This record gives sequence, C-alpha cells and structure tokens, in this order.
Amino acid sequence: MKESLYKQMARELALAITQGKYPPGSLFPTEMELCESWQVSRHTVREALRELAEQGLISRRKGAGTRVCEQKPEMQDHPLASLEDLLVLAKNNLRVVKKTDEVVADVELSQVIGCEPGSRWLHIASTREDPQQENAPICWTDSYISIAYVKVGKLVRSDPYALISALIEKHYGIRSHEVHQSITAVGVPVKIAKILGVEAGSPALRIVRRYLDAQGKTFETTVSLHPAGRYTCSIVLKHQGSGAGQA
Repeated sequence: MKESLYKQMARELALAITQGKYPPGSLFPTEMELCESWQVSRHTVREALRELAEQGLISRRKGAGTRVCEQKPEMQDHPLASLEDLLVLAKNNLRVVKKTDEVVADVELSQVIGCEPGSRWLHIASTREDPQQENAPICWTDSYISIAYVKVGKLVRSDPYALISALIEKHYGIRSHEVHQSITAVGVPVKIAKILGVEAGSPALRIVRRYLDAQGKTFETTVSLHPAGRYTCSIVLKHQGSGAGQA
C-alpha cells in the first residue's frame, strides 16, 4: 500500500522536528513556505500539519502562527483509564521498527500471547522514542499480531505513531473490545539492554497487553519493557455503581 503524500510529508517533518531542525518554541514554516519548498498543494500541507498537531509536535493558533511544541519532561505521566488513552500515548512517541518476522508460538510464548501452542503470529520488534530525547528509548516492545493481519508488517512503517490495534481496525475493521493489561517488575535482558541504553539486569516494568475482539479472542498481544525512570502509569480507581460502600 503506497503511503499518501501528506503522511509522507508529516513523517519527514516529524523527523526533522525530533532531530532539532525546528527547535522547541520556534516558529514553524508557514503553509505557503511549505507549499513552495515541497511543491505540493495547500490541502496536502494542511493535512500534514494536522497530523503533526495531533501528534503534539506543533501547536497552531490563529494570528500567532504555528510553533514547535516545547520539550516535555523525560518521565511522562500517562493516565490509562480507557482505550483512547493508549492512542494519546502512542501519538506522542515515535515507533522505530527493528525487526519483522513470523513466529510459531511454543508453550511458553502461547501463555504470554494468550493463544494455542503451534499457532503462527506476525512478530514486530520495535522501540518507542520520545521525540525530544535522543538515544533514550522509552521502551522496547515485542508485538504479536494474528497472522490474518500480516499486512500490518508494512503498515507500521508508514505510520510510526499509530497503535497497531488502530491500524488493524482501520484496514481490517477489527476493533479492540477490551485490553487486558498486566504489569510486572523485571530486570532488563542482556540482548536489549544496550539498545535501551541501560545496564543488563537493571530494573524495568514489563507491561503485557492483550487486545481482544468482540468475541473475546486475542488478535494482538504486546510485551513492552520500560527502563526505570522513563515511564509512569496513572490509574484511577473508582467504586462500581452508586450503591458501592466506602472502602
């Protein structure tokens, strides 16, 4: 599937922002300047800018121009009270794909994914990176996607900010009905410690998310490893129903 022109433009402009070509707080090029430099229509430019704004990379105010958003603190606090909060989390952090292949789930892996042993899955290994922090990936993620959605292997490269579940919904019509999440304290494995820029065995959070469809079947599972100090998850606990007693 060929990447649309405005998405290509947004991706390359996002990369320029993360690499410091447009410093935080500075004025971003005008629509006309971008039209001339890219030789594209104003509609294409506006769609690209809309993408950057949704990713939180730029802010647009009438009469004040477009500015590059200020840097965020290295440790970000992410509320996770709904599936929509996962989308916001993804839009603020660039995905860098390291490897794509197909795997057959053995007994151990099937217990992690939530599938039958011997089933085939598309495996995508990637990092999520804060655009404002160089050489300090927020996490390493191993994503396992039902082989029925194999085209996702190419789609993730064309849209580096989207959640994989969102790409599956957009291109296959399969929507996440529930996401089951478990968090465990672990040590960083030797094989990815260097990539994350930490010592092997140093503390990290291991977050496993299983994405279930309306029939309760797992169609995607992600296993993310967040080094200590790079991620905070905020969860709000509420009583179920108005008649619940106080704790």
